[in-house]
Amino acid sequence: MQQRIEDYALIGDLHTAALVGRDGSIDWLCLPRFDSPACFAALLGDDEAGRWLLAPTDGGLCTRRAYRRDTLVLDTEWVTATGTVRVTDCMPVRAEAADVVRVVEGLAGSVRMNTELRLRFDYGHVVPWVRRVPGSLTAVAGPDAAWLRTPVPLHGHDMRTTAQFEVRAGESVPFVLTYALSYGHTPRPLDALRAIADTQAYWTEWIERCDYTGEYPEAVHRSLITLEALTYRPTGGILAAATTSLPEQIGGSRNWDYRYCWLRDATFTLQALLGCGFVAEARAWRNWLVRAVAGNPADLQMMYQLDGARRVPEYEVPWLSGYEASVPVRIGNAAAGQFQLDVWGEVLDGLHLARQSGLRGDPAWDIEVALLDFLEGHWQEPDNGLWEVRGPARPFVHSKVMAWAGVDRGIRAVERFGLPGPVDRWRVLREQIRTEILTKGFDPHRGTFTQFYGSRGVDAASLLIPRTGFLPWDDPRVLGTVATVERELSRDGFLLRYRPELEHVDGIAEPEGAFLACSFWLADALHGAGRTRDAHALFERLLSVRNDVGLLAEEYDPHARRQLGNVPQAFSHVALVNTARHLAGHAVHTHRPTSR
Repeated sequence: MQQRIEDYALIGDLHTAALVGRDGSIDWLCLPRFDSPACFAALLGDDEAGRWLLAPTDGGLCTRRAYRRDTLVLDTEWVTATGTVRVTDCMPVRAEAADVVRVVEGLAGSVRMNTELRLRFDYGHVVPWVRRVPGSLTAVAGPDAAWLRTPVPLHGHDMRTTAQFEVRAGESVPFVLTYALSYGHTPRPLDALRAIADTQAYWTEWIERCDYTGEYPEAVHRSLITLEALTYRPTGGILAAATTSLPEQIGGSRNWDYRYCWLRDATFTLQALLGCGFVAEARAWRNWLVRAVAGNPADLQMMYQLDGARRVPEYEVPWLSGYEASVPVRIGNAAAGQFQLDVWGEVLDGLHLARQSGLRGDPAWDIEVALLDFLEGHWQEPDNGLWEVRGPARPFVHSKVMAWAGVDRGIRAVERFGLPGPVDRWRVLREQIRTEILTKGFDPHRGTFTQFYGSRGVDAASLLIPRTGFLPWDDPRVLGTVATVERELSRDGFLLRYRPELEHVDGIAEPEGAFLACSFWLADALHGAGRTRDAHALFERLLSVRNDVGLLAEEYDPHARRQLGNVPQAFSHVALVNTARHLAGHAVHTHRPTSR
């Protein structure tokens, strides 16, 4: 039986990540980096798509598991009829090669253990050539090679590598799986116990730099660690999630590849990192952003590869049956080619936030002026919006608000930092955009901002209006929008993005779960409206849907009480951190409205 999305824990080495199930099976791992083809893809198919099981022979879900305090070292324990055993999993921060370390430790009595390794490169499509070499088992297929080192005798049959062994109290048995290019040199053997200790020390030292003060420190720390785990260290890019094609509705087709870097996440992520003391990480993300958007502003994309490369072609993998038969399984993301107007505003907002926060080095002003020139000529065009709709382009209100915000940040850069620019012309443009939004994007009869001009629907993205500085939190138009969004988009205490069946806005019209980031935005809005008790209640409800090790996916189904979508979702964890800061009295933005 396929495990639920929330049954998975994350381990990673700042280049890639693996998902470990409660049954002791690693069902997802892409090598050598997050967006590479998976060598374990059972998450999106069956065991034949690749996995690595390490668990008691009797099988079953673990008795308990937890990360070692504020680290990415995972301990999973089983209490069996004959004894108690622990499996410790981690991926050491990468130096020479990618390693997955697993150590079995007997805690009481004796336990019969089973391991089964099925390496399947290229998303389960390629079975490697496996052979014994001195000190290890090696698997090769084209450019990919892996080595499994363990003192346990291994056996190969039926295109898999297996072993059974017994572990007694006080004994430990190491396993190390190492990946490298097949045409390179063989990586040096790794000491498993030393690797675990070093990994634990790295994450402990990293989180000690956090200066967050407020309630819910455990949740904030785990979210920050998750964001760091989703960082591609060579470039500083932070991807949206570690997985592809986990469905937003079981059995549906809303299955997207999130192993890329979204520009609109930049501002929210910078707020979270800078607000918690992680200046070096914020600077690396800012620098990735500048490199990615450099060039012709008309060619700006809403997502890029981890190294800033632009091509993200989308195709389907027909040999994978999908998570709980949710197909298609997609690799790449065609939304990279959409026109999403809000991204220009998000980039300008993010770069202004970095400058305002005192990040040293300011290489971006020429780029920002070019982006502003593009906005000036294109802000009135319809677009695909924040939610990357695959229906017709429309004049989305959130997109227009972010266009306003982008121009506003350019004006503030001139006014505060003395940077050169046609500020008088920009002031006229800012007021022109503002007037159109208030005239065409606000429905005075219903007392709410609409999803797009003339729409009958509302959008949870409208909750972000006061965060941009467009209107204050207590403006009657904001309060009316909060009330309408809460009334029309609430689903059993959580919030939908919008109603997909209304006006067929996204071209799919399938149902989906409640969007967790939107629910955090509602908590922000409730707090801004003075409803602090309601804001805290909603925030704690959101914390309660995290899995047992503190991870959040993209969405939540309150009826089935299960997480949906790709996991762990950076947007959800960024929203958690920023809302916790807001509830603790820290500003979630630094921009006051220019007028009412």
